[in-house]
Amino acid sequence: MATDDVTGARDDERRPETRRFRTSTDTVARRMDDEYVLVQLQANRIYQLNRTGARLWELLEAGHDLQQAQEQMLLEFDVDEQHLQNEVDMLVGELVAKGFLEPDAET
Repeated sequence: MATDDVTGARDDERRPETRRFRTSTDTVARRMDDEYVLVQLQANRIYQLNRTGARLWELLEAGHDLQQAQEQMLLEFDVDEQHLQNEVDMLVGELVAKGFLEPDAET
């Protein structure tokens, strides 16, 4: 039986190289210097992303899948690949759980 993970992908649907996400319909995002402020309108919830989280947000909004976003971030930031992958997975899981991101059903 397939089960859902924290990112909303089912076991039989999860392919890390092609997982895509989109902003939930009630989330508004604004860049403020090196950070992003996310506002979930219906829940009146605010979430702040630091510089690296903001860059991930931009890449996901631009249509990159997680693998593409991580590859681009490895070029831009001085970080170990495994550490970045762990941080990205944790952040995406948190943003999905809190309703700021949704798995893109078209992938």
